[in-house]
Amino acid sequence: MTGGDVYLAEDLVQEALGRIFVKWRKIARLENPSGYAQTVLVNTFLSHRRRRSASERVTAEFPDVAVDDPDPALRLTLLRALGELPAKDRAVLVLRFWEDRSVEETAAALRLSSVAVRSRSSRALARMRIVLGDDFDVTVRRVPGTSPSTQKAVLRHVN
Repeated sequence: MTGGDVYLAEDLVQEALGRIFVKWRKIARLENPSGYAQTVLVNTFLSHRRRRSASERVTAEFPDVAVDDPDPALRLTLLRALGELPAKDRAVLVLRFWEDRSVEETAAALRLSSVAVRSRSSRALARMRIVLGDDFDVTVRRVPGTSPSTQKAVLRHVN
């Protein structure tokens, strides 16, 4: 969600945990406290993007870190492209396709309708196709044997 900014992600998690801690007695009685925590984290991220102090941007240079990723260049390209999307569109794509959430779960986490999640997802994927250019193919496929709303976004290098 943060477009590759690990430090921002840590800050957002800390802020979300602080908000959860203050209301923990009430939250602990909920049926799904981890779902509530995820919603708090997403809302914290969206609030951060709306604030003026969110003017920091991720740089083009990343620290040297060992990764098990078979194609780190593809991962970095994807993170840069996600970073160019509006915050809500990025949140929709991350929840839907990175965390494998259904349309309904994503809608509940972002307090949107299912229709809004589908349209934002469609527009965000179209924008990703434009940003990534002709070298990449972004396709959405239905997962066989599941409900029609269960889809996977597949990014592959064409050349």
